[in-house]
Amino acid sequence: MTGSFRFTGVLAGVVLLASAVAAGAQPAPPVPVPFPDALRKAADDLFGKAALAGPLELVIDPLIDAASGSQSAATRGMQQTLIEIVRSSYPRFTVLPFDSQALARKPVVLVGTFTAVNNQGVPDGPRDAYRICLTLADLKSNSVVSKGVSRARPEGVDATPTSYYRDAPLWTKDQATDSYVKICQGTKLGDPIDPGYVETLTANALINDGTLAYEGQHFREALAFYRAAGKLPGGEQLRVRIGTYLAASKLVRREDMVDTFGDLVDYGLQAKQLMVKLLFKPGTTQFIDDAQVTEPYPMWLSQIATRARQKGACLEIVGHTSRTGLPQVNERLSVLRAQFVMDLLLTGAPDSRGRMIATGRGFKENLVGTGKDDASDALDRRVEFKVIGC
Repeated sequence: MTGSFRFTGVLAGVVLLASAVAAGAQPAPPVPVPFPDALRKAADDLFGKAALAGPLELVIDPLIDAASGSQSAATRGMQQTLIEIVRSSYPRFTVLPFDSQALARKPVVLVGTFTAVNNQGVPDGPRDAYRICLTLADLKSNSVVSKGVSRARPEGVDATPTSYYRDAPLWTKDQATDSYVKICQGTKLGDPIDPGYVETLTANALINDGTLAYEGQHFREALAFYRAAGKLPGGEQLRVRIGTYLAASKLVRREDMVDTFGDLVDYGLQAKQLMVKLLFKPGTTQFIDDAQVTEPYPMWLSQIATRARQKGACLEIVGHTSRTGLPQVNERLSVLRAQFVMDLLLTGAPDSRGRMIATGRGFKENLVGTGKDDASDALDRRVEFKVIGC
């Protein structure tokens, strides 16, 4: 009788599981753990399970936020912690500087993404966890050799962008950023490395040098690094253009500022999408009260209007908001922000009225989605220019 009861119970469990699968039930989401524990778990999986023999040389292509392509206090801290973990627990790996000399030795390259997500997988839900993804790519075998993933609680995470990414005037993903994210999030063990990513590596190293020089306030050196990177294979990257603009602005080279921002606008118009960080005071259609931040806005808007007119482009001006507040209020606010920016554009180009429309998305297309209303989610309060049919 007991055996029959157990068999019946097991059978019932199998039937319930089969019914759940048939009904499309999803497996339970991973349980986020404190940030230091999540990073340690991902690192142990990455280095402990790497199927490579002998002493290994390792370089780290700086970790990024997968949604925005930016580096933050969190990603920089993660990188330093990973170096410390390697040195204390995985001595078969020797960490080398991320430079052309080290890359010529065909080391193992670590790439990593750190992204705010909704832990239940709801596309437009609040971002209540961070997904850590680490990957080792072996340049000798040209293949992915290890992976490490985990989820972290948001408490204690400082997602404030580093100064280069905070100062960047706009955001638009390019092929180089997409290749980096794909290596981490779109591969499995044994997959070949994307040739497009390998081509950018030496340029990436110089771009990293330029970014560190910029953040160390060595602006002439930064400009030299960006210009050198732009001449290399794979160097035609948005980060080079942004870095050149930022260095020129710090060196107060007005003509270079205008020219390089114009190049950024042309790049965005060609891609049919231009996301500009025009920062608004939360809950308003007014720019933030920081003259140092808003001082170049008139030049930016003038270049957008001029370049769009020169190319005969029609623009949909799309406003966005962060998650704070009621959805219907944010929908209206996003439209008003777009209208405000369109009015500014038309002030200098009144003949373009028939070539522009203003719309809003509220917080439906957040990139960060944490609703902090600070520098960490500034991209969510962006105004986007989309090239549309006239």
